[in-house]
Amino acid sequence: MNRRQFAARSLAAVAGAALSSHYAATQSSSASVPGAIPESAIKAARFPDGFLWGVATASYQNEGAWNEDGKGESIWDRFTHTPGKVRGGVTGDVACDQYHLYPQDIALAKQLNVKSYRFSISWPRIQPTGVGAPNMKGIDHYSRFVDALLEAGIRPWCTMYHWDLPQALEDRGGWPNRDLANYFADYAGILAKHLGDRITVWAPFNMPWAIAFMGYAAGAFPPCRTSFSDFLKATHTLALAQGQAHRAVKAASGKATFGSAYEMAPAYPKTDTDGDRAAAARYHAMNNVFFLEAAMTGRYPNAFVGEPPLDVMGFKAGDEKILYAPLDWIGLHYYTRRVVSDASKEKFQSGGNFSGTEIESNSPGGRDPYTRFRAGMPTEGPLTDAGLEIWPRGIYDLVTKISHDYSLPIEITESGCSYLDSPDEHGRVPDTRRIQWYRDELAELSRAIAEGAKVRAFHAWTLLDNFQWAEGYTERYGLIYTDFRNQKRTIKDSGYWYGRVAASNRLDV
Repeated sequence: MNRRQFAARSLAAVAGAALSSHYAATQSSSASVPGAIPESAIKAARFPDGFLWGVATASYQNEGAWNEDGKGESIWDRFTHTPGKVRGGVTGDVACDQYHLYPQDIALAKQLNVKSYRFSISWPRIQPTGVGAPNMKGIDHYSRFVDALLEAGIRPWCTMYHWDLPQALEDRGGWPNRDLANYFADYAGILAKHLGDRITVWAPFNMPWAIAFMGYAAGAFPPCRTSFSDFLKATHTLALAQGQAHRAVKAASGKATFGSAYEMAPAYPKTDTDGDRAAAARYHAMNNVFFLEAAMTGRYPNAFVGEPPLDVMGFKAGDEKILYAPLDWIGLHYYTRRVVSDASKEKFQSGGNFSGTEIESNSPGGRDPYTRFRAGMPTEGPLTDAGLEIWPRGIYDLVTKISHDYSLPIEITESGCSYLDSPDEHGRVPDTRRIQWYRDELAELSRAIAEGAKVRAFHAWTLLDNFQWAEGYTERYGLIYTDFRNQKRTIKDSGYWYGRVAASNRLDV
């Protein structure tokens, strides 16, 4: 396929991608608070038999033990050890100490009736420099971890990469270096060879767009580069790695099913103008389905103004065959929505502020010189303690669209909220706002399922309060409170509530 054919077919792939109505039309007319869900809908919500209730975690955010048992340095080790990078000057060196305390954490997950546990494996624990023979102490740790999950009756769900790249591979150029696709495939094959007899659910990446953009364009996450061309090269390497890992895992394990964990946010045009609707379509194509389309079709959707910048991305003849790796299921995160406007007629000027994975830039001419849209995070609804708008309707719109566009099962791979509730004088954590957040969102998810959306699992972010990336320990998303002074775990009221939901498939518990 030549480049012109590739671009033409990509244009067709993204047709109709934007959500159909102006964002204001999504408000619930019966609710007094914008975006809120009527109590009657919460009481009526039901989930099907066999629905999997789970939790999601990540290696660097939970494990600690940053330099034990032969583990190599990761880019997040380097980042957090650099003064001024993390709020409060903290690191993930210990975090929740889950490397040592995982038996009690899995027991707590079982107590909450969790049936699926999404965790990630630290690449530098398996290959300290990102290449070569596996470190068997790392393999043995995850083997014991998986065995403990299975003994608890919990499905092990493995993310192969949740941002902690071996620093040695960043020193070779990081994700903009196309060679990393093959290095990653070797790593994926090692995991499937040693763990594929017990793990059947595999995803290569957590939030691949964030890996590329936040690390190589925005400079907010390690390796803190600010090059839009590096960002585009990184997206292509990640998409190639997704395809290569798919083949490596399937070759090593006949039991394997393969999907991913994509960050997604429903994109509503700011106005009903053609320009804003087209901008929302570009947002959807780049942030929501860029890597999904690559796997399912071997082509990228047209997320760009003008011709796709394939030369900048490093696209080579035959790459569409490498990209093509049809998934068995789709994993997606939901936290909040975006309101998108067109910036294609403005002069682009690099800049803007980024803080965490959910914050957009508002630089002149759009977020970057290729997609040329401005994506805002509205504050019409109430906000969580992390400043994210509460908009439960978004998950309904998102999964309805993805289910319609792709005939695959969907798993909600992450969804949750940060509130800073702490133990009271009786040792209880009465986090009622988190319970209400989940009740509203899950009611909307139930509605989507009742109308035909093919959703089979929901993973709450997260089991434990943990290290929250550049925000350090200033945000708490857990169903369980972690006292980082002594590693004491306390199940929050939301955790007990979630356990009742998991046992009954209903929200009015």
